[in-house]
Amino acid sequence: MSFPDNFLWGGATAANQYEGGWQEGGRGIAVHDLITDGTKDEPRRIYCRNDQGEETTIQMGECVPFGYRGVLKEEYYYPSHQATDFYHHYKEDIALMGEMGFKTYRLSISWTRIFPNGDDEEPNEDGLIFYDHVIDELRKYNIEPLVTILHFDMPLNLATKYGGWIDRKLIDFYLKFAKTLFVRWKDKVKYWITVNEINVLGGYWTLGLASNNRKKGSHSNQGETPLEDAGIKFQSIHHMLVASAMANKIAREINPKFMLGTMCALSGIYPATCHPDDVFGAYEFRRKALMFSDVTCRGYYPNYAQAIFDEYGFKLKMEPDDEKWLRENTSDYLAFSYYRTTAYDRFSPNTTTTGGQQASPNPYLEKTPWGWPIDPEGLRFVLNELYDRYQKPLFIVENGMGNDDIIKEDGIHDTYRIAYLRDHIKEMKKAVEIDKVNLLGYTTWGCIDIVSAGTGEMKKRYGFVYVDLDDKGYGSLKRIKKDSFNWYKKVIATNGEDLD
Repeated sequence: MSFPDNFLWGGATAANQYEGGWQEGGRGIAVHDLITDGTKDEPRRIYCRNDQGEETTIQMGECVPFGYRGVLKEEYYYPSHQATDFYHHYKEDIALMGEMGFKTYRLSISWTRIFPNGDDEEPNEDGLIFYDHVIDELRKYNIEPLVTILHFDMPLNLATKYGGWIDRKLIDFYLKFAKTLFVRWKDKVKYWITVNEINVLGGYWTLGLASNNRKKGSHSNQGETPLEDAGIKFQSIHHMLVASAMANKIAREINPKFMLGTMCALSGIYPATCHPDDVFGAYEFRRKALMFSDVTCRGYYPNYAQAIFDEYGFKLKMEPDDEKWLRENTSDYLAFSYYRTTAYDRFSPNTTTTGGQQASPNPYLEKTPWGWPIDPEGLRFVLNELYDRYQKPLFIVENGMGNDDIIKEDGIHDTYRIAYLRDHIKEMKKAVEIDKVNLLGYTTWGCIDIVSAGTGEMKKRYGFVYVDLDDKGYGSLKRIKKDSFNWYKKVIATNGEDLD
């Protein structure tokens, strides 16, 4: 058998895309509650207003202008408010996960459901009780909870009052949040992820940041990242890295058996050609992603970090004990997302992308309907790259393809999804069996259909279970099994041996 008997097969979601119930049970408002819907051609937006009543808009990932704050406008649709309503369907959905045989389910905790303003003195008991029920339901089906503490989540009050993660006060607010969860579920949750995709965070949405720089596309993937915005992003993420390390220490004091990881987006990068400038350019580009996992897994900023900071004219500010916190409280494992690979082309290098993820198209790869390259072999490459580098257990916590599923009279025949996942699992299997990579588990993204984070659409679906909901939030929310449901059930039952 290629995979160990305790291999953790399952699925993953994020509260802001799945949970809904946005103002129920005492939950406060998060910045993601202000993000409108969109399409792959029309970006999602956040409407902002200053004290003089003047309004402007920003796109996801951009910083809000100084003096402005995000606002809701009644005439627009906000997908996170309902999402696909796990809040009211959790028992039904977890039963479906149990039927598939899930060994684990990766969920995130809504910060404002526990601390409605982010800086509250006491947690919201109703929010904790909701997750008590979710975790108990998971354990009823012998499903191991994999809890992400912070997943693209920023309490609106912390963004408005403190300017987000650029203020070190957020370290204390985050630690109170994390400790509350660790204490509450110290005997019920083993696996934790402190922060989701830390290398691609930026702007107002995920970091709560404001900036004078109004240049369009400030954290887009178009190679237009202004230097000022990059600097405040790096400083803010440093605060988050310190908070993650401190959380690791607190967690280990509460339960030494906890398994603690931080997560990065680590889809792969290739040189476009064997020209030396392409090869070294790809190497440098990859460092922009690996710098963050170097900190969480090795405990220090790598030597090349200063070169990256110099590119943006940025000087990192550290407090005296920051390096000690990072060094002494590294992650037990590295969790990462993998969806695709891209190429570094010296003629179109996109060198200003701070997260080191998307460069140029690869002409050798087919694409999903949303233009994401499909590269199963790249997953084996990345697994080996990461395990060679860190010699720590790995956990693939996001993988999958978004597609527009069609309901027919005889069912939903998502053969394209089965083919995508089968090919990736085959390469994952080679990495474990042949290359001896230590892999803890595999959770596919959006196991039950969720709203797309990037576009705000429902039709961009990832799940094994269809949710009857359209792009404007209309539908019965009925759950319908796709063909991939029974296929994944068989994969899990045979521990990855039967992939047909």
